[in-house]
Amino acid sequence: MNKAQLVTAMAEQAGITKVDAKKALDAFIKVTGKALAEGDKLSLVGFGSFSVAKKPARMGRNPRTGAAIKIAPKHVAKFRPGAELHAKIRK
Repeated sequence: MNKAQLVTAMAEQAGITKVDAKKALDAFIKVTGKALAEGDKLSLVGFGSFSVAKKPARMGRNPRTGAAIKIAPKHVAKFRPGAELHAKIRK
């Protein structure tokens, strides 16, 4: 499912226009990104939690030359599904 399909599904489910659903989705994405950039954690009960994890510096290899290279530390976004979401996708 891409963003356009998600907007359509949200609009149908909520009984609102696609324009309003797109505004709501864009606002959610913006607020989530801002919260994670500030180091906050976003928890949606039943759905899951978004957080930021720090990956330490490490040594890697250049695939072309095989030479060792240093990979800088970085922050990555993480998502952990909640119990209700996990139960819905479990088979």
